[in-house]
Amino acid sequence: MKKMTAVVALMSVFTLAICFNVIGAISVELMAKLGITTANIGSMVFALFLSACIVQFFIGPLVDKFGYKLFAIIGFIVTSASMFFLAYAPSFSLAMVASVFLGIGAMCLNTVGNTLIPVVLFEGKDPARAGNFGNGFFGLGLVVTPWLVAFGKSAGLTATMAITILGVLVLVFLVFALLSSYPQSSSGFKFSDAFKMLGKTAVILAALALFCYIALESTMNTWVKPFMTEIFGGTESAATNAGLVLGFFGFAMMVGRFIVSAIKNLTAIGIQVITGAAIISVITIVLMIVTKSPVVAVIAVVVTGLAFAPIFPTVVGVTFAKFEPKFYGSIFGIIFAIGLLGGTFVPNFIGTLAEGKSVQQSLPIAAVMAGILIIIALIMGLTGKKAK
Repeated sequence: MKKMTAVVALMSVFTLAICFNVIGAISVELMAKLGITTANIGSMVFALFLSACIVQFFIGPLVDKFGYKLFAIIGFIVTSASMFFLAYAPSFSLAMVASVFLGIGAMCLNTVGNTLIPVVLFEGKDPARAGNFGNGFFGLGLVVTPWLVAFGKSAGLTATMAITILGVLVLVFLVFALLSSYPQSSSGFKFSDAFKMLGKTAVILAALALFCYIALESTMNTWVKPFMTEIFGGTESAATNAGLVLGFFGFAMMVGRFIVSAIKNLTAIGIQVITGAAIISVITIVLMIVTKSPVVAVIAVVVTGLAFAPIFPTVVGVTFAKFEPKFYGSIFGIIFAIGLLGGTFVPNFIGTLAEGKSVQQSLPIAAVMAGILIIIALIMGLTGKKAK
């Protein structure tokens, strides 16, 4: 049954990726269908990440206390329902409601997947490596939605139909969650233990790193398609091609994480990996800002996906390595909730700045976030190897 548990963990992070990029994947179609603007799309992403941020603070400790199964089931049910709601929402206000519930379902699956993965993969001995391998399936999730929407058009599928298919797929995942067994929760866990984690230097630094990283990833998931649509010329065919590019971004993340997961004892060199990836990200985002060439823009987006690949799972892995597994849920809840604040405000800010101008002109915000991440990674390297 341990293999079934690993499957549920991988399905969870796969579905999480769909939650994070579904709005961006159908953004152009939503603007046309509902008569809304880039600022409204930014508001939907804001609603998703704000609800996720609030919920994440509580779900981490609750998983430590009550176990994985309950929240895996809740996560798949709420996520599937939210996708159906988003697909058929007749107005912007109802699309906002769907975005809120999508954030709630996403965080249940996020916590289950990302705290199970370092326990059930590689015998629990290399959390950074396990995180990269497991989150390769997150990258796969980033590919599925935009490519399903883009290729579906040629087969006569509307964006609504594509999201409906994904909602049904998540219900299939629910069956696996119901049938699987899970590691026992800690009988000695106390909620006060979770609050003690807030004072740990390693936890604070990881939270700040994820604030920058999730701001970057959510920016790409939300704005790559509109950005590439601008670069390609703004036509309907340009939007389809832009969706393919968004899929290539996710594909690059998937490939990058699987490649990095082949490195044994990755946790030991995790800080160097994070720093190097952040430096490359600055360079590629600057290329996206200055280029007028579609070819250069596509290459920059894909290489950004490769650079982003190891950052999140490695930050989580090197942080988990400093604590006992019984605290993983609480630690993850803290660092991811704070990280979600970046995903809540930064893409929305970019959308607001892009109103009346262009997405490309608003991307310097992302370059700044990548630069700050470099500084945080260097500080993480100066801290001790084991938390007290």
